[in-house]
Amino acid sequence: MDLETNYGNNMVDSVGSTIKFSKLKEHFRSDRDFKLFLIVGLFAGIAGGINSTVFNNFLSDVYKLSASARGIVEFPRELPGMLIVVVLALLSFLGDIRMAIVGMISAALGMVGLGIFSPTYASMLVWMMILSLGMHIFMPLSTGIGMSLSKKEEYGMRLGKFNAYNLAATIIGYVIVWFGFKHLKLTYQISFIIAAFFYILAAIVLGIMNPKKPEVKKIKFVFRRKYTLYYCLCVVNGARKQIFLTFAPWVLIQAYHLDPPVFAILGFIISVVSILTRTIIGNAIDIKGERFVLSLEAILLIVLCMGYAFAADIAPRSIAVIIISICYIIDNSLSAVEMARSTYVRKIAITPEDVTPTLSAGTSFDHVISMSVPFLGGLLWTSFGYKYVFLVAAVIALMNLFLSLKIKIK
Repeated sequence: MDLETNYGNNMVDSVGSTIKFSKLKEHFRSDRDFKLFLIVGLFAGIAGGINSTVFNNFLSDVYKLSASARGIVEFPRELPGMLIVVVLALLSFLGDIRMAIVGMISAALGMVGLGIFSPTYASMLVWMMILSLGMHIFMPLSTGIGMSLSKKEEYGMRLGKFNAYNLAATIIGYVIVWFGFKHLKLTYQISFIIAAFFYILAAIVLGIMNPKKPEVKKIKFVFRRKYTLYYCLCVVNGARKQIFLTFAPWVLIQAYHLDPPVFAILGFIISVVSILTRTIIGNAIDIKGERFVLSLEAILLIVLCMGYAFAADIAPRSIAVIIISICYIIDNSLSAVEMARSTYVRKIAITPEDVTPTLSAGTSFDHVISMSVPFLGGLLWTSFGYKYVFLVAAVIALMNLFLSLKIKIK
C-alpha cells in the first residue's frame, strides 16, 4: 500500500514538475520574443520618424498642394486603413507575427516607390497607398502581439515599454533628417530609401520571433454588440485624430513656413517628452484604468484645439507659432493613449481570439470617418480659415469625452 502511495506521489510530482518546466520554458520564450519585439519597435520607429518628419513638406514642396488638395490626399492614404479589417481577415491564416512581416515589407516597398518611382502626382498616390497599407497592417497587430507576450496585469506596462522604445528610436530618424538636410544636402528621395531599409530590418527581426501560426486556417471577422462602445470610440477618435494629423503640421508649413529641419527638432522634443508620457500612460492604464486615461485625454484635446484655433488671435505671430508648436508637441505626445483602447478590448474580449479581429475592425471604423474628414476640413479651411477646422475638432473631442465616461470594466 505504501509502495502504491509513494508511486502515486512520485507520479504527481513528476507531472507537476513537467507542467512547471513547460510554463517556465514558455515564459522564457515569451520574454525572448518580447525583447525581439522591442527591437522591431526600434527599427520601425526610425523609419516612422523619417517618414513623419518629411512627408508633409515633401507634398508641399514637390507637388505644391493647397489646403483643400492636402485634405483630398488623405482619402487614398487612409483607404487601406478602412479596408484593414478585410486585409487582416484574408491574411489571418499567417498569424499575427507573419502578418506584421507582410506589413513591414509593404511599408518598405511604398517608401522605395516614393523615393524612386514617383515622378507624377498619380504615381505618388499609388506608392503612398502601398506605404499606408503596410503601416495600417502593423498598427493593430503591434498592440495584439505586445499583449500576447504579456500577462493581463502587465498589458499597460508592456505596451508602454514597447511604445517608449519605438518613440526613442524616432529620435534617430529625426536626427537623420535634421543633420542630413542641414549638412549633407539630404533629399526627400534618399530619406525615403533610408526609411525603407529600416522597415526591412524590422521585417527580418519579426522573422526571428516565434510565429505562433494559428491552428485553424480560416478567415475571421468579429463584430459583436459587446464591442459597440469600442467601435464608437474608434470612429470619434479617428475623426479628431485625422484633423490633427492632416492640418496641425499644415498650419505650421503653410502659415508659418516651417521646414524639415525644424520639424525634426519638434519631432525630437516630441520623442523625448513621449518616452516619459508613454510610460506614465501605460502605468496609469494598469493603476487608474482605461476610463480615467481616455477621459483625461479628451479634456486635454479640447484645450489643445482652443490653442490651435485662437493662438493667432491672442498673440503676435512670433508667439503664436510657439503656442501652436507646443500644442503640436503635446498632441503628438498623447498618441500613446491609443493603448488604452486596445487594452480595453483585451479586457472585455469574450475570447482571446477576438482581440486582433476586433482591433482591426476598430481601425477600419476609425478610417471610414477619417477618410472624409480631411476633405471636409480642407473645404472649411479654404472657405473660412483654419480656425474653424480646430473648433470642429474641439466638438469631436467633447464627444470623445462623453463616450469615454461610459467605459465600464468588470
